[in-house]
Amino acid sequence: MPSFAVLPSSPHLWLPRKPPKFIQLPVRASSSSSVISTSFDLKSYWSSLMCQINHKLDEAIPVNFPPQIYEAMRYSVLAKDAKRSAPVMCIATCELFGAHRSAAFPTACALEMVHAASLIHDDLPCMDDSPSRRGQPSNHTVHGVDMAILAGDALFPLGFHHIVSNTPSHLVPEPQLLRVIAEIARSVGSTGMAAGQFLDLEGGPSEVGFIQEKKYGEMGECSAACGALIAGAEDIDIEKLRRYGRAVGVLYAIVNDILRAKSKSKKESETKNRGKSYVEIYGIDKAVEFAEELKAKARAELDGFHHKYQERVFPLYGFVDYAMERNFSVVDAMA
Repeated sequence: MPSFAVLPSSPHLWLPRKPPKFIQLPVRASSSSSVISTSFDLKSYWSSLMCQINHKLDEAIPVNFPPQIYEAMRYSVLAKDAKRSAPVMCIATCELFGAHRSAAFPTACALEMVHAASLIHDDLPCMDDSPSRRGQPSNHTVHGVDMAILAGDALFPLGFHHIVSNTPSHLVPEPQLLRVIAEIARSVGSTGMAAGQFLDLEGGPSEVGFIQEKKYGEMGECSAACGALIAGAEDIDIEKLRRYGRAVGVLYAIVNDILRAKSKSKKESETKNRGKSYVEIYGIDKAVEFAEELKAKARAELDGFHHKYQERVFPLYGFVDYAMERNFSVVDAMA
């Protein structure tokens, strides 16, 4: 197993100090892919939730004064190629514990707002300088840098306001709601996604583990934890879902890098994104091995849930397999 460095800013980090030595971890038969695939359709579950989430997001961000800011906000949040993975995971973990999904929808929408805001800011010329996002030109290339910054600034607090104003109080007690708000604030702050973006700009190759954990694993951890918090889950189960969500988030990012590297020309591979991914530092083969290890880690966290909650855990297993295999297109399912 790889050695892990635990940083004082978070008790949940597991960062490799050197290229991970792959060990195939066993997955119990009770959580096998064959059981899930014959009784659960992740594509239908995901696309059905996306329809509801898209509708609620459209309602949550009406065009008010000043209209330019709202139009820029809606441009990114309502992008047609958005997969809604964070809100869908939040709802799935909430339903795992038997809570009704209506309790989770406000938080799910808030997670999408916060996620979109982070992407708007990450794409800025002073950050990653990305020309496109979610199948369309990035926010600042359409609305201008100044309006993109304001749109991101507005989306962060709107997410928190949406949770407080729309979560049914008879379904989610106030102490649980406060924990949800604190969870999201932590994940996007100076020890969360902002820290990952800082080291993506300033860090060297040795920081790639922290960058992947914070830029990609953080949103997965937050989404899974928020759903469990809404449902009133016990702390021990919340911690399992934290580890699960973080593993899925990093897994998804690594597989993205692998697929991107395989589709690049040799010249592109030599000149872009050096030091920003496991593929660039360790190569495709090692990245594939680490992805397999993350898949096993994420699934292992769910084994106890499968025994207790049966089919309610199937969506969470499905997300792991989807992150690894990409065996269908969520966006195409909505067409």
